[in-house]
Amino acid sequence: MKRVVITGMGALTPIGNTVPEYWQALKHGVSGAAPITKFDATKFKTRFACELKNFNPLDFMPKSEARKHDLYTQYALISVAEAVQMANINFEHLNRNRIGVIWGTGHGGMGTFQDQAVEFAQGDGTPRFNPYFIPKMIVDIAAGVISMKYGLRGVNFATVSACASSNSAIIEAFNYIRWGKADMIITGGSEASITETGIGGFGALKALSTFNENPAVACRPFDVKRDGFVMGEGAGALILESYESAIQRNAVILAEVVGGGMAADAYHLTGTHPEGEGAYLGMMEALEEANLSPADIDYLNCHATSTSIGDASELIAVERVFGLNPTLHLSATKSMTGHLLGAAGAIEAIACIKAVQENIIPPTINVDEPEPALSQKFDLTLGRAVSKEVKYAMSNTFGFGGHIATAIFKKFTA
Repeated sequence: MKRVVITGMGALTPIGNTVPEYWQALKHGVSGAAPITKFDATKFKTRFACELKNFNPLDFMPKSEARKHDLYTQYALISVAEAVQMANINFEHLNRNRIGVIWGTGHGGMGTFQDQAVEFAQGDGTPRFNPYFIPKMIVDIAAGVISMKYGLRGVNFATVSACASSNSAIIEAFNYIRWGKADMIITGGSEASITETGIGGFGALKALSTFNENPAVACRPFDVKRDGFVMGEGAGALILESYESAIQRNAVILAEVVGGGMAADAYHLTGTHPEGEGAYLGMMEALEEANLSPADIDYLNCHATSTSIGDASELIAVERVFGLNPTLHLSATKSMTGHLLGAAGAIEAIACIKAVQENIIPPTINVDEPEPALSQKFDLTLGRAVSKEVKYAMSNTFGFGGHIATAIFKKFTA
């Protein structure tokens, strides 16, 4: 099996539009939640979200290109461009037949689908649809468009496992490279679901927080008053490549991917298993693949969306895996970014990689009254970042349908 390293990252998030901006905001506990500006949310039960700030796609691409792509694909292209630049890649000097794209999303072009359906419903019944409707909407198109932009002819597909989608993509990219089927893969995920249908649909499930009085503190993982997640949007991109490839082109290696575990709760359409069965299996598989014991993990970025059952079941699984480990730090960075759904795993992977690089664990914010049954057993890194040597970091993601994906990142040593 080949070693798999990370040489580039890109982030477009509600608290920063580049990796440095995002990481600084994470370390300082900045909340990205605010009233929705994308549409009139007056009549919705939830009227806030974690939107991108100061974002204009025309700052990154010409209008002629932007009009061909849904926001989720635009977000993907922008985050990938940052990752490619960070990795200092000149694709013309590489074998592009062995470079692929594996990209995750939960919903793809949700905004495009909504707009076209509304336009048709409000018309006279004549079927007038935008010729870009289907290619803007389908969930695989971001992966395809990225490959077209850079001329990459290797493995190319999309992973769709709801909120585990981009962790699934990272694990698949890891597998293809370590199996020797690719030299380099662009991976990650993007999501653009802050729409009437997105907010309305998740609201109907009673999954969203309704703390409209103070959105900045609405996402409260592990708090006794948590009442649901806060929708986020954006993208995260990673450049994964074999160790040999990175050394051959004198790349700066940021960290290493050493394990990935995928499993299923096999329990409920939208709820996690009360005993965290799938989460336990995913974490154990990732540890086994990395040849690690639970005691080796220094930091766990929890899925922790700020839902009552979800947060509790994850920590039950964590206790099953790690026991009462006083040296393990946990945190829930969704308390700052909101929940980016299919892109969550990608930006949380970046948080783990930066933690490994800088030996800093980002905090969990907004927790005024930790639930005793949860908080007394774990260090949840409440309120402020912590300096601590981080050799191994683990990232959990869980999706509707019971999908589980857990990845492990290691401090790089030659």
